Amino acid sequence: MNIDLTDTTASKVNKALVQGRRAIGTPAVGMVLTLVIVTDEENAYDALKAANDASREHPSRTLVVIKRVSRTPRDRTSSRLDAEVRVGVDAGTGETVVLRLYGEVVDHADSVVLPLLLPDAPVVVWWPVNAPLDPAKDPLGALAQRRVTDTYAAEQPVRELAVRADAYTPGDTDLSWTRITPWRSMLAAALDQVTCEVKGVEVEGEEFNPSCELLAMWLADRLDVPVKRSLSSGPGLTAVRMDTDCGPIALDRADGSLATLSIQGQPDRAVALKRRETAELIAEELRRLDPDDTYASALRYGVDRLTGSAKATQEAPGAEPAEPQQKTAPKPAPPKKAAAK
Repeated sequence: MNIDLTDTTASKVNKALVQGRRAIGTPAVGMVLTLVIVTDEENAYDALKAANDASREHPSRTLVVIKRVSRTPRDRTSSRLDAEVRVGVDAGTGETVVLRLYGEVVDHADSVVLPLLLPDAPVVVWWPVNAPLDPAKDPLGALAQRRVTDTYAAEQPVRELAVRADAYTPGDTDLSWTRITPWRSMLAAALDQVTCEVKGVEVEGEEFNPSCELLAMWLADRLDVPVKRSLSSGPGLTAVRMDTDCGPIALDRADGSLATLSIQGQPDRAVALKRRETAELIAEELRRLDPDDTYASALRYGVDRLTGSAKATQEAPGAEPAEPQQKTAPKPAPPKKAAAK
């Protein structure tokens, strides 16, 4: 069921939600959180589709905030809020409100969203594109327990990672980090099968891919060994190779779907490691609403290296990266095993 409201208010939107629930025969509210999606018109459809798919696992009230660009001086002086309320089959297993903000109300999106939040329920804010430099200080981000960004959508992902590290606040997370969860789990499980010391690691993947950078940072942080970043044509991450005193350990995924795990002295094993859709990534992030300390540790560990890498490869127009295959993290302490948290 869809209810369209033009030039409306948050109070009228709340009344429309109650009206919609009664009309479809579900007056009780059984949602566990509020998901606020801040995006533009171009990306709203894909973001909303992913949120609706994720709502099957996490029934939620989804608020889509679309800030419309004012094209004339007259538009900038006239404030208006248009809303589309969706309940029932059109909203997954929760409720959806699409909010389009015009004029001066664009600068006060938090005052529009605040009355629509579910009472006594956690709030998650997700920016599919154009995330603020400091999500925790953003007016909408300040309302949330978790703030989800995606550096992969940025024009300069490596530099964006350095910005995220500098502005990190507990509760921040990144879908580029979520994408490597299966890799981290598989690598930690591989090391649990051997009693070896890791001497060095090589991470191979696309250039300027933030997930590759984050995986290299996590390995350097957890293992305290040099990590070399090698380039490939992708898709995404293609291989991780660890040099140990018991022989090499490799996790190789050439096709973006099926990977091969090789451990010295053991037969090679095929493991499913396909690239996941956005809905799966969002569903994973909604499973935990506490700060991700492992992400914070990896991000802070690599901030100095990322800052130098971003300056060398992205600030100079047309410049080639200086020896990109020799990016190595320092070795501050004796090696230890990885632990996926």
